[in-house]
Amino acid sequence: MNICLLGNNLTNLVLANILLKKKINVDIIFQDKLPPLINTIRTIAISNENYKFLRENIKEISKLGWPTEKIKIYSDKNKSPELFEFKNKNQNNFYLFKYSSLYNLMKKNKYLKFKKFKNYNLDMIEKRNYNLIINSEQNNPITKKYFQKKIEKNYKSLAHTLIIDHKKIENKIATQIFTKNGPLAFLPLSNNQTSIVFSNNSTNLIDKSSLMKIINKYNYQYEIYKSSEVESVGIKFLVLRDYIFKNVLSFGDLIHKVHPLAGQGFNMTIRDIKSLSNLLDENIRLGIDDGKIIAQKFQKNNKHLNFVYGLGIDAINSFFKLDNKLENNLSEPIFKVLKGNKILNKYATFLSN
Repeated sequence: MNICLLGNNLTNLVLANILLKKKINVDIIFQDKLPPLINTIRTIAISNENYKFLRENIKEISKLGWPTEKIKIYSDKNKSPELFEFKNKNQNNFYLFKYSSLYNLMKKNKYLKFKKFKNYNLDMIEKRNYNLIINSEQNNPITKKYFQKKIEKNYKSLAHTLIIDHKKIENKIATQIFTKNGPLAFLPLSNNQTSIVFSNNSTNLIDKSSLMKIINKYNYQYEIYKSSEVESVGIKFLVLRDYIFKNVLSFGDLIHKVHPLAGQGFNMTIRDIKSLSNLLDENIRLGIDDGKIIAQKFQKNNKHLNFVYGLGIDAINSFFKLDNKLENNLSEPIFKVLKGNKILNKYATFLSN
């Protein structure tokens, strides 16, 4: 079976490593005018279940990723005690990776084949006789021509990220504070490094000095030595209306984008990779190599789930926006019930994973 992946990005590199393990021929085609995102300070939280899946298929991944045992949720009004605590008995909640480190690890596979073009179109790709074309590149000619129908919500917000270096501590608890101006997350990267993401409810850029003032207001555990520059990106909710054109399957951020408050963007992509991997195994056993059939099955299995999951994260964001306006009079009684009920507590933690 021959599969083409459009885009030199982390999604395709992870997918390519898994496909190559199945002895599938894979080409990664990309445009030279779209450089990969390798110098970013962006970090990625991968849930425990998804980490297990990746480790089973890509053993080297166990060398990376900092484990987080708990996630503590706070409100702006009451900083202690926490509103809720997500924890899994005898296992970590998630693992945090630097995007660039994960990208470079995925790229080390000697069997990866990259094909760089100044430009390309679908006719050119089709002449190469791929069974399935997987497109996760947002600005190529194929995306612009065939995959523009989508449901989209612009939050008119920016996510600001920086990494702090601090005094060495036992750093395995992530915290998220729902401030009046948006969620602020402290995500452990090591015992002396932490990634911080502030999703501000504004389109105004925040400089390093201003962001550090916000961080210091809510920082109660880190003795900070230095910090990186700030990276900012717009926040959107997006789901693609149709994943398929012929044997081209859209994938990754191209089919769904969600608010970063839950750290689920790349986790959704990993779940999609897992689903596609199982579909390919099933069809290979049946002797089916028709990419259009596989793409249709993938859309049928995953489109509604991605949509509902994305809406759920959007609802959480809307809830906390309203809750802050009401001075946390909604969240406090709700989380009190969750904390006091073992079954609900366990179910909430299961959903978070």
